[in-house]
Amino acid sequence: MTFTLRKASLSELQVAFELLKHAAERLNAKGLKQWGYWMNPPQEKIAWVKEGFKNGEFFFILIDDQIAGMFRLLKEDELYWGVQASSARYIHSLVIKANFSGKGIGEQVILKVIEDCKKLNIQYLRLDCDAQNEGLCNYYEQQGFQKVGQKQMPLSLNKLYELKV
Repeated sequence: MTFTLRKASLSELQVAFELLKHAAERLNAKGLKQWGYWMNPPQEKIAWVKEGFKNGEFFFILIDDQIAGMFRLLKEDELYWGVQASSARYIHSLVIKANFSGKGIGEQVILKVIEDCKKLNIQYLRLDCDAQNEGLCNYYEQQGFQKVGQKQMPLSLNKLYELKV
């Protein structure tokens, strides 16, 4: 299944919140509390998404001109990673809609971001994952990411993963 990426516009902010809410509901149905805050997001999470939209960091994943998911790509991530000397990109909020799930889209998106990082001579691709979601942590490890630390956040304990590009 082929996809295209499109930078999200500020007018599409509500679409992002809907994607995050549906992802939280799907996780909750599996007994995972990860992202439960997206069902009724606190102000700091709303502000975090708005900031990403204003900075042009959110991308929609399109299949046949239909939004199949989204993610945020940052050049720096001091909140989770602190100040880093090495060049990196940071993926957050990678969401695939339920009807597109299980088709390898997440893996393809990661490969596309890796390809783009190589073109820019970026050293690392980094992401975090809720430590309680062992299935997702295993998924990222299968994609080649190495666990390099943990970060206690106000709403979750997150494992930090990186991949040398």
